[in-house]
Amino acid sequence: MSRTRTALLAAMALVAGATGTAIAAVPGDAGAAAVPCTVDYKVQNQWDTGFTASVTITNNSAAKSSWSLKWSYAGNQKVTSGWNAKVSQSGANVTAANESYNGTLATGGSASFGFQGTYSGSNAVPATFTLDGVTCNVDSGGPTDPTDPTDPPAGNRVNNPYTGAKVYVNPEWSEKAAAEAGGSRIANQPTGVWLDRTAAINGVNGGMSLRDHLDEALRQKGSGELVIQLVIYNLPGRDCAALASNGELGPTEIDKYKTQYIDPIKAILGDAKYASLRIVTTVEIDSLPNLVTNVTPRATATPNCDVMKANGNYVKGVGYALNKLGDVPNVYNYVDAGHHGWLGWDDNFGPSADMFKQAATAEGATVADVHGFIANTANYSALKEDNFSISDNVAGKSVRESKWVDWNRYTDELSYAQALRNQLVSIGFDSGIGMLIDTSRNGWGGANRPTGPGATTSVDTYVDGGRYDRRINPGNWCNQAGAGLGERPQASPAAGIDAYVWMKPPGESDGSSKAIDNDEGKGFDRMCDPTYTGNPRNNNNMSGALPDAPISGHWFSAQFQELMKNAYPPLS
Repeated sequence: MSRTRTALLAAMALVAGATGTAIAAVPGDAGAAAVPCTVDYKVQNQWDTGFTASVTITNNSAAKSSWSLKWSYAGNQKVTSGWNAKVSQSGANVTAANESYNGTLATGGSASFGFQGTYSGSNAVPATFTLDGVTCNVDSGGPTDPTDPTDPPAGNRVNNPYTGAKVYVNPEWSEKAAAEAGGSRIANQPTGVWLDRTAAINGVNGGMSLRDHLDEALRQKGSGELVIQLVIYNLPGRDCAALASNGELGPTEIDKYKTQYIDPIKAILGDAKYASLRIVTTVEIDSLPNLVTNVTPRATATPNCDVMKANGNYVKGVGYALNKLGDVPNVYNYVDAGHHGWLGWDDNFGPSADMFKQAATAEGATVADVHGFIANTANYSALKEDNFSISDNVAGKSVRESKWVDWNRYTDELSYAQALRNQLVSIGFDSGIGMLIDTSRNGWGGANRPTGPGATTSVDTYVDGGRYDRRINPGNWCNQAGAGLGERPQASPAAGIDAYVWMKPPGESDGSSKAIDNDEGKGFDRMCDPTYTGNPRNNNNMSGALPDAPISGHWFSAQFQELMKNAYPPLS
């Protein structure tokens, strides 16, 4: 992941050495006002023979309608591919020219691009950059720069952090699971650690802090490899379309999110003590998809989501988190990608991928700060529907015309995740990105699990009779009745999938079934009320929620028991 330290040219070098900031001047110019441009060159990832890098140009001179950045390598580095710029190389000389969509560079404006390259021996940062022939700056950073004490050690990155590694078992969740009748059967399963408010960093009500979890992860790791999974979940105006999981920060409190939430998390994760851990972050679930599906002019629009799209704080927050957490070499960022029952339609699948890229290139982040994406986080969509496929035709109608599928392109999470991965790569994300699928509550086993296709009397009887997902509507998301534990966490289960994970700890409520006063900023959402008859987001169906649920994140014993009863594969 990214890390950087940029030095000043000429007479400004001593200033930069003291502050670690990235400002450069044309020789002979005396002040920041004379700086024509700055270049931030980051080596994101480096291995024996290759590396990925990102470059951000900031133009401080007259506005440009096109640009060309040049540099020369002192070693034998070769650029092999690039994104967001036309990158070419002749000998040691590299030229990066704008694409048609990012040529405009206003005064004070920035543009970012990335590339992959090969090298042998050393991989020194280029000594000089010129933007349209004008010298900008020198970057002395990189993955092994020992001169910046604020940068953590590089560690050894891998393509899939889950390969060959144990995954952290959260003692707090494990204790609750083991205390339930029959819960010892799954109490040793790894689950995500949710940092759902600022106080969670230091521990809530005497609970474990982030450092406590990391220290325990080191103990569990022993001499092997271990992944610890963190959910980064505290955006301003959080979950604009789901009151049950509203957060502590108001829509405009982006600065508080940055300085009081993300920055302290980065400082802890960057502690050299934890450099041997593989830290997986799931970045801000249920945020960016809302900016596609729940804004005006859609029928599913909410005023809160319109506000968050207008102020840009979801995009800024996600970009900032990716940029800062990506500075820690042993952090692997996975961005939330909704689920197939949310983003699987022709009119939102592509726009959602575009929105993910917008956020991944905001606030100094680049696509190289994204190791992958996660689907179905805290949701119930079936992993694989075996009894029907999207290409089936029954009684003269396509499966897409059934009420359940409702013209969706995908029938399950595996096909959605694999297709989304291809779409993301096609728009500039690295070809090596991997997907995670949360299988904590999508097993849909038990007595009601179909054993074969439904009757072929109509497309609806065919789909409804054969589908594993027994929800009333795929838009239902709160404490679903009949749900069961899904596939156990495992690495590399399918093409393009880094792991099946239990990011949502089974037994933790999605939201209260009635209004409950609390100091966590969490509201009451009627989708968690079993008597609710629905809204446009679930085609005005019943909510399918369990009764007597506590507020989101709190232990819900009845749900935990139901998840075990309906587990698939079944529990022994």
